[in-house]
Amino acid sequence: MLHTGQLEKRVYKAYAHLKRCDLCANYCGVDRLVSTLGAVCHTGRQAKVFTYGAHHGEENPLRGWNGSGTIFFSWCNLQCEFCQNWEISHKGIGEEASPERLAEMMLELQAQGCHNINFVSPSHVVAQIIEAVFIAAKKGLRLPLVYNTGGYDSLEALKMLKDIIDIYMPDVKFADSMTAQRLTHVKSYVEVNRAAVLEMHRQVGDLVLDSYGVAQRGLLLRHLVMPGKLVETERVLFFVANSISTNTYVNLMDQYHPCYRTDEFQGVDKRLPEKDFRDAVLLARHFGLSRLDRT
Repeated sequence: MLHTGQLEKRVYKAYAHLKRCDLCANYCGVDRLVSTLGAVCHTGRQAKVFTYGAHHGEENPLRGWNGSGTIFFSWCNLQCEFCQNWEISHKGIGEEASPERLAEMMLELQAQGCHNINFVSPSHVVAQIIEAVFIAAKKGLRLPLVYNTGGYDSLEALKMLKDIIDIYMPDVKFADSMTAQRLTHVKSYVEVNRAAVLEMHRQVGDLVLDSYGVAQRGLLLRHLVMPGKLVETERVLFFVANSISTNTYVNLMDQYHPCYRTDEFQGVDKRLPEKDFRDAVLLARHFGLSRLDRT
């Protein structure tokens, strides 16, 4: 896209969307180009970054041996009451970074030997990311790009990202939108999430690894198993197996623990029982999902 001029054109198109922002599924319609903050993301023209660096705690195909080059964006387009990084997502701890600075971060991570550039919580800064990628690509960026999202993404944003993002890594958090609204304060999470995930898969297909087992392109899904919500997990896995592909790479995550404001929400104010996670793995296998990040 760089040499054809299409990437530069995509920058202008993406910023046009910020005039009445529809680059996440909240569709707040705020003009973020005049320093007005997004209604949910609290972010204007400039992205805000908490930290960046080589991350060795990501999924096996992303971290490899040199780590995934993560850029953690501050704020979020979701308001999860169980967020384990609530200081970043709810309080917005971090510093503003221009697209030029974002590009420098990417090139630094590439120079360190990271296997990819991993944009964490990127849904509210799609335009800024596209501009930064354009700047970095002109200076030699060549790594696969990972879109590491909570899964509440607009189709408008995903169309902007087509042929730019190599690896999509969305959460599929819930199978019931009423539960999602109670715990994340967004509407129609399931409908939005499923449409987004299907579009991601349409763009990049199943996850492809190189001869060393490092991801190059494709879809990688995350699902956090939550206490007392095994039925939701079952419905999520059924959707993945039957509507996407049984060859989908899935990370079933067992690290749920009560934090932030979960003490105010009955049912999720306790740790995940080990049996629930074991049952989740069995459900995945039952539906023919064998590409699990942990077994």
